[in-house]
Amino acid sequence: MSVRTLPGAPDLSRSRVARYLQLATLFRNKIASRQWPLGGRIPNVDELALEFSVARGTIREALGVLEQEGLLDRFRAKGTFVRSSPPHVIAHKVSMDWNSIVSLRGGVEIKVLEARTLAELPAADLIEGKPAAKYQMMRRLLSRQGRPYLIARFYLEHELFKLGPPLQFRRQPILPILQQVAGERIGKAHQTLTIGTADVEMAALLQIPLNAPVAHVLRVALDHDGTIVYVGEGVYRGDAVRLEIELR
Repeated sequence: MSVRTLPGAPDLSRSRVARYLQLATLFRNKIASRQWPLGGRIPNVDELALEFSVARGTIREALGVLEQEGLLDRFRAKGTFVRSSPPHVIAHKVSMDWNSIVSLRGGVEIKVLEARTLAELPAADLIEGKPAAKYQMMRRLLSRQGRPYLIARFYLEHELFKLGPPLQFRRQPILPILQQVAGERIGKAHQTLTIGTADVEMAALLQIPLNAPVAHVLRVALDHDGTIVYVGEGVYRGDAVRLEIELR
């Protein structure tokens, strides 16, 4: 027998994401927004099951996720209480012009996940411009104050990579280095931002729940002859991105 959805309750059947994960995200947002205040007792399992028209086991699974994250404490015969709020993440401003993008941002910790030299640029046919003879690829995890906020992969023309020098790319953001070694050579650059959700690997690296929102940023720089000198692919955790556009 189907369960009647209460007026105003979200329709959890509209997403392929498991219902308990959808509810865990919803409950996490209630804590972050103080709808469920710190130290307060939240509605019991029966009340939540009725409100969201799901089985009590689904509610228990969702609450278990937040308990593992340290956000909730559950006590037999007493109820469930808010233990802490989701950690605050310093937002990274996604700039809209080249000079702002290449400005050096301090306090970034970098961990190299993968690095190798490539004889060709992957998916070059999908990118405006003509590929160079060889590229250096590096995939890195960037953090601030010990909290990861960005998984970034770049493809840099190999001659420019050698000018870096290479060791810098393991320690510093790439675009300020690119500006230093090839600023006058860059004739055109563009950026695209799209919103998606975290897969299993992204969620683990960025320390966010599976299917949490993420921002995909693609940046491409070409020289004056139309050669692709740089491609950057970044995946930001959704709560670490701030996009500001001056309207007037």
